[in-house]
Amino acid sequence: MIKEAKERTAKLQLKMQALDIPLAILTDESSIAYLAGFWGYLGVEFGRPTMLIIFANSDPLIITPLVEAEMVSEMTWIEKIDIWEDTGENTWSKYLYSAIYSKVGNNPKSLWIENKQIPQIVKIFLDETFKLTKIEDIGSILGEMRTIKSPLEISIMKQAGLVAGAMMKAAHKSLSEGTPEYESALSVISAGTRKAAGFLTNKGWERFISPMIHNLQILNSGKDSSMSHRRASLKTYKKFDPVYFCFCNMAQFKQYKLGFDRMFFIKGVKDDAKRIQETAIDAQQAALAAIRPGVQAEEIANIANIIYKEKGYTTAYRTGRSIGMSYLEAPELKQGDKTVLKAGMTFAVDGGISIDGEVAGRIGDSIVVTETGFEYLT
Repeated sequence: MIKEAKERTAKLQLKMQALDIPLAILTDESSIAYLAGFWGYLGVEFGRPTMLIIFANSDPLIITPLVEAEMVSEMTWIEKIDIWEDTGENTWSKYLYSAIYSKVGNNPKSLWIENKQIPQIVKIFLDETFKLTKIEDIGSILGEMRTIKSPLEISIMKQAGLVAGAMMKAAHKSLSEGTPEYESALSVISAGTRKAAGFLTNKGWERFISPMIHNLQILNSGKDSSMSHRRASLKTYKKFDPVYFCFCNMAQFKQYKLGFDRMFFIKGVKDDAKRIQETAIDAQQAALAAIRPGVQAEEIANIANIIYKEKGYTTAYRTGRSIGMSYLEAPELKQGDKTVLKAGMTFAVDGGISIDGEVAGRIGDSIVVTETGFEYLT
């Protein structure tokens, strides 16, 4: 993974040279992992930004807080690291200014950042320090690079899919009348962690990769199943309850994040719930059947929407989203997105209907687009 991260950085530098972009300031954790091969377990919510500065014509620079510096230096291939401290003169702003000044002076025409992900404290600093400078967005350029996954990335995502499968098997096994939702969540976490651990070693770069499955489990049951992102609670399962598991914030491995959703029913299923769930499945399967290179992203959504309409339902959900190191990448399978699908793109493809306060039907899988269609990752 480190070798590929280095190759990606070189590719980005060539794009920057062609576009006359002298440097780019990257602050999003997934972007830094993609190019530098490391990620932290603290984050900007602690007021400690980590930055990766990509120079078009020289080696990149990492600016990182002291508390993470040792781990960063062990994980990354990048040699130049400026370490900033919470107190005193060695602030992150000092090192960021120095990096910018060294290449473009104190009054550059433009600075390129990840406009949608940059921490507010960093954006404010740039706005106040470089008042006459135009702030440009590097996000779309980097995002386009990340759209097509390499064979290595797909192999990691397949491992993430196996982790997700172990999680869902445990979720299914946990279900019984009278069991509280949180017990299912605990089963999911345990099974996923053990599966992920089986793909790791305790050597080299991998010794920093935690197998732990974490985040609050999206789980809703009974009439609460219409609440798409409700978390597991003390609520207990009752006969005929629909039980929905979403792993979108949990099914991940080596920073690659998948979507994987399933709906189960306790001991039996009522006719209205069955009809809605079958419609969600039919819509998802119709969308999947249409996936192949050359098709526009919105066409996949339109095909799913025809199924909903034919069965008498409407949905405001998108049919899918790109997946990778970010929870959401481009393109999306929704109306208005005219991106043409290509082999190597990866998506979470969903079927979903919610009737507020009553019931829902949902299903979701992750796939990779192939030369002739698609292949399941989950």
